[in-house]
Amino acid sequence: MNQTYNVQNTPPAPGERRHQQTAGTVFTPGTSHTGLQGTPGGLLRSTLISLGAALLLLVAVVLPAEYNIDPLGVGAFLGLTEMGGIKAQLSEEAAADAAALANAPSPEVLARLAAIEAQLNGMTALLRAGARQAVPPQAPETAAPETATPEAATPGTAAPAAPAAAPPAQTAEPAWRDEVRFVLTPGEGIELKLVMNEGAVAEFEWSANGSVLNFDTHGDGGGQSVRYEQGRSVPGQSDELIAAFTGKHGWFFRNRTDQDVTLTLRVRGDYIELIRTA
Repeated sequence: MNQTYNVQNTPPAPGERRHQQTAGTVFTPGTSHTGLQGTPGGLLRSTLISLGAALLLLVAVVLPAEYNIDPLGVGAFLGLTEMGGIKAQLSEEAAADAAALANAPSPEVLARLAAIEAQLNGMTALLRAGARQAVPPQAPETAAPETATPEAATPGTAAPAAPAAAPPAQTAEPAWRDEVRFVLTPGEGIELKLVMNEGAVAEFEWSANGSVLNFDTHGDGGGQSVRYEQGRSVPGQSDELIAAFTGKHGWFFRNRTDQDVTLTLRVRGDYIELIRTA
């Protein structure tokens, strides 16, 4: 049973400090006096606002940074799409390496194949040596020298035509505009890009200098991204790069060997500058 007390008329206990209350204020035991009341509508509104904020963060930040997906273009503005592209490349390389290790033959099988190949090479060499001994050498035929008889020029006949002029010498290709060299330790990666306008063409040539590298040729800019080509364990490449849109276009290289690899990149053509982005 609820009881009502009028604290206005209740004298304070000895040593008790009481805040001044408005005259006639009545408190009822068992009720809340905080002034905040939770209603179903308020809880629903708070829940919807929280879900909306979480969804916005997912689309604007998490997807570009983790999966290279940027539907709003915010990730490109904040530089998160490059991070997402690198993470996606690393994930693909890790999956490819795991599949290659799973499908690789055992060392015993490789040793047997090497022994069989050596035996086949030895047998081929013996067969070639036997064939050369079986066929006697033939004396070369000597042809009688032909004597050129000068033809006398008769009246009314044209003189022999003069030899044709040599074709003009081909002009040398222009020198490389930029040439860079980097040493990549095992597992290390590097990203080099050209700042280009849409439709611009640049020639390139890169080499692992006797080793191999994994590469991913791609581009990004203005909220757009494109992947041109990928390769694994490639010793080098020479080709043209045509910008699909205005932005940064280039290569991500990674050393997946167990030794240092020296990368050399040469470029020339229609581009603004060569930069290192990672």
